[in-house]
Amino acid sequence: MTPDDLICPADEILNRRALHVALVEAIADAGPLGSDKRAAMLPILKQAMDAGRKIIASAFEANPFVASETTRAYSWLTDAIVIEVFRLAKSHLHPNPNPTEAERLALIAVGGSGRGEMAPYSDVDLLFLAPYKLTPWAESLIETMLYLLWDLRLKVGHASRTVKECLRLARDDYTIRTSLVEERFLAGDEALAEELTTRLRDELFTATVPEFIEAKLNERSARHAKQGGQRYMVEPNVKEGKGGLRDLQSLYWIGKYVHGVKDASELVQHKVFTQDEYEEFKAAHEFLWAVRCHLHLIAGRAVDQLTFDMQVEVAERMHYTDSGGRRAVEHFMQDYFHHATDVGDLTRIFLVAQEAAHLKAEPMLQRLFNRTKRAKAPYAIKQNRLTVAEPEDFVEDPLNLLRIFEEALRTGTLMHPDAMRLIKANLHLIDDEVRQNKEAKRIFLDLMLKHGNPERALRTMNELGALSAFLPEFEPIVAMMQFNMYHHYTVDEHTIQTISHLSKIERAELDEELPVSASILKGGINRRVLYVALLLHDIGKGRDEDHSVLGARIARKVAPRLGLSRKESETVEWLVRYHLLMSDMAQKRDIADPRTVRDFAKAVKTVERLNLLCVLTVCDIRGVGPGTWNNWKAVLIRALYRQTRYALENGMEALNRNERGTEARKRLRAALRDKEDAGWTEKAIRAELGRHYPPYWQGLHVTAHLQFAEMLRDIGPDEMRTRLTPDEDRDATRVCFAMADHPGIFSRMCGALSLVGANVVDARTFTSKDGYATATFWVQDIEGRPYDEERLPRLRQMIQKTLYGEVVARDALAGRDRMKKRERAFRVKTSITFDNEGSEIYTIIEVDTRDRPGLLHDLTRTLADANVYIASAVIATFGEQVVDTFYVKDMFGLKFHAENKQKALEKKLRDAITEGAKRAWE
Repeated sequence: MTPDDLICPADEILNRRALHVALVEAIADAGPLGSDKRAAMLPILKQAMDAGRKIIASAFEANPFVASETTRAYSWLTDAIVIEVFRLAKSHLHPNPNPTEAERLALIAVGGSGRGEMAPYSDVDLLFLAPYKLTPWAESLIETMLYLLWDLRLKVGHASRTVKECLRLARDDYTIRTSLVEERFLAGDEALAEELTTRLRDELFTATVPEFIEAKLNERSARHAKQGGQRYMVEPNVKEGKGGLRDLQSLYWIGKYVHGVKDASELVQHKVFTQDEYEEFKAAHEFLWAVRCHLHLIAGRAVDQLTFDMQVEVAERMHYTDSGGRRAVEHFMQDYFHHATDVGDLTRIFLVAQEAAHLKAEPMLQRLFNRTKRAKAPYAIKQNRLTVAEPEDFVEDPLNLLRIFEEALRTGTLMHPDAMRLIKANLHLIDDEVRQNKEAKRIFLDLMLKHGNPERALRTMNELGALSAFLPEFEPIVAMMQFNMYHHYTVDEHTIQTISHLSKIERAELDEELPVSASILKGGINRRVLYVALLLHDIGKGRDEDHSVLGARIARKVAPRLGLSRKESETVEWLVRYHLLMSDMAQKRDIADPRTVRDFAKAVKTVERLNLLCVLTVCDIRGVGPGTWNNWKAVLIRALYRQTRYALENGMEALNRNERGTEARKRLRAALRDKEDAGWTEKAIRAELGRHYPPYWQGLHVTAHLQFAEMLRDIGPDEMRTRLTPDEDRDATRVCFAMADHPGIFSRMCGALSLVGANVVDARTFTSKDGYATATFWVQDIEGRPYDEERLPRLRQMIQKTLYGEVVARDALAGRDRMKKRERAFRVKTSITFDNEGSEIYTIIEVDTRDRPGLLHDLTRTLADANVYIASAVIATFGEQVVDTFYVKDMFGLKFHAENKQKALEKKLRDAITEGAKRAWE
């Protein structure tokens, strides 16, 4: 029977009658050997399969959201090919006119094939079912058939078993059992296939419902943990990830196992889902399968990871467009994460319903020792989860839609799906009157401030839509993906993560790791302001306007509405407006320059604001994703905080360059006196202290001053000295250079470091009064870590070769700065600014652009060729975006004040970036 529910007419995909006739004729004309017949069949089968796939793909391209009809079409085409091969193998390649009882054979599709859902390059899962042990005839037939399918480049998973073996193996192996849940007869002995279906249901499935559900629950948890545990991972696995297709398939497996359903729509009849929930299921199913099919077609193979480059292509194939200040890919991924959330909600509802109906109750001993608090009316505890005793009474007071989240925190229980359904169905009750209600404001703020676990309350509220109902301004950032390599989570999840980190600091879980933030909180701080500021800090994202400016305007309205005083609201507004200020100052400016600290202190104005901003900044960076916060950032933030607090408490004049230099010289003098045995006489010490200009003393720690003193001692005019030292406090390796100064030396050092794959995160260079360059670079490896001791000798050797001209960095880098395919989808607009106010001595050139290997070398070489002296470079990397900040002078030691000089230099830098990008994209 020809199906009529495919993406295009079945006869257009494959004319089965014509295929059969062509194959029979080819077999008749072929040689006598089985291999001859197979060789004759292969091109006909391949042409039919390829043509059918092209027709399906073309129809899908024209209707890129129509997934079910597409997956059925691929399944039907595969079935047709497999069945034709089986029948011809049986009738023409291995004819057996009088088969015995033992030579009955059934061909059955299992797994995804059995479900009748296939992506373009899905595996084909087959079961060859025999009544007894396979006969030589059956073995030969199966072997011939498999060879043909493999030659067609089909990835075939197969098994040959009896009914008895299927039952025995399925009892012990849940993978086999799950595949048999989806068994579907294709060809051969139908009675044998029916026997398998009946015996599986009667002898296995019916008696083992609880253990199967438990196994699927455990499998789901393990799968999610393996995929990262978060639904909002920015490169999700469409099949295996949290909220992905495997979760939907788990519902189908359990539904069929428990209720014997053949279609998910039947779950409504069994009161597992409401009709609305089934519609959510269907929409998520369609969307996720559409995405998976597009992934396969783009890659030309089975691919399920929605990597950054794939996201752009899938969004384009599904006809998303740029709009509202956001890229098409960001709109696409927001839809993806909305569906992933729906899948999570449906899975939770379904599985808890099955737990209630089929899983064993808690052991008596466990119930006796259960410390969970009793729920207050109108709530109840059901299956150890919080629910509502009387739903009708509950919804009479809309504030209960907020109170229930507080009760969940108070009792330490998770929300029961019945309660979740009730909340989702009544979100319309949270209106402006509720939002302005004094008690509602109290409840909401207490969720963050009072119960010690704000993350759980906010995440549940967000997933159910209650957070956006109470705070409509939050809705645009729900499931909003930021298409970059820096942020690991969607904007709403990032916001919740930042609040989670603040809560951990308050619970003293991070005292050792974050001593400054911990001490600030212990010293007393306005918690209401801090929590609300974190909740709102990114609320302006996704629009054309600067999100900090827009967010501040939103905060101006929201903070008073949440019950904050006028002064508190003004502070929240300021924190949202300037929530990136401390991070930018610490990571993009030279905090050894007193002007940096002075300017920051003027912006912050008070110690109270400094304390709030410091904690907010730490939580914001930590909330970006695992590994984003490191010792390097910690050192920068702490140093800026301490210097700024000192200035605010003691006056700006306390930030005196000369005083800091005097202290640095004192420390070096003391350190060198301890080395008197090494020849550091008072005369030698005075010579070392007198050979450097003032900036040298503010820019480095005494350990670096000591190292340079030893490197410069007795150095020859043609000598180059290098020292590599692990700097554990900063999670970096410190590389010190000492050599006679000459134009372009900084660029050569950058080239040497680029060649060894070192990622420069900070750099300082100084020229001594006697003409020697002393440069310090802090570098990390490709994983953002300091180099291990055993890697340092090779690193040192390569650097020396480059510095002595044995290796020319420009030539050697030519083949090494290729952009990885996964990273090519990112766009970063290049911005170059000149700042003559941020430093007393230097012009600050800030280059904000797309990061790539060799970029720093290109920029420094361009500056050197333009006779620009680089005093220091600060490098801040944010995923694919990099901000390289250079403190520079012209060849006469002056700042770049003239606009024409700035424009000429900017053009050269832009040309260097463009040329380098062309190489990287080749």
